[in-house]
Amino acid sequence: MSITVSSLSHNDYEQWQTLFSAYADFYKMPMDRTILENVWSWIFDDNKAFFSLIAKDENGQAVGFMHYRAMPSPLRGKDVGFLDDLFVDPAYRSSGVVDALFDALHASAKEQHWPSVRWITAENNYRGRAVYDRVASKTHWQTYQLDIS
Repeated sequence: MSITVSSLSHNDYEQWQTLFSAYADFYKMPMDRTILENVWSWIFDDNKAFFSLIAKDENGQAVGFMHYRAMPSPLRGKDVGFLDDLFVDPAYRSSGVVDALFDALHASAKEQHWPSVRWITAENNYRGRAVYDRVASKTHWQTYQLDIS
């Protein structure tokens, strides 16, 4: 299978929103038009260091995506990358899509002069974690969240 990865374009909205909605379903997060429109606007906001990649098969069908951004690292005195979202259509898993996305992420991070890219995932995302263990090093950091009500 031939996979191409590129930055999202305005013409990708329909396919992206289908994948993004499936991603939200996976994490049991509510999804609505407002969220979709907010995230879509971030992708094309030149004032945000927010990036998005889309993977397509040889027929131009979107089969995966990544959202990532710059994140200041005060101890380094520079930005690092932070991978917010990664999703591959279940029908295309184990077909090289995730590797193509990570290759493009690596190239983009080098272009941005980021020394690293970090991300978090759910403890029970076993399939994703198997990929992450293969492409990256697990850190010793634990993640906490302060909820603001």
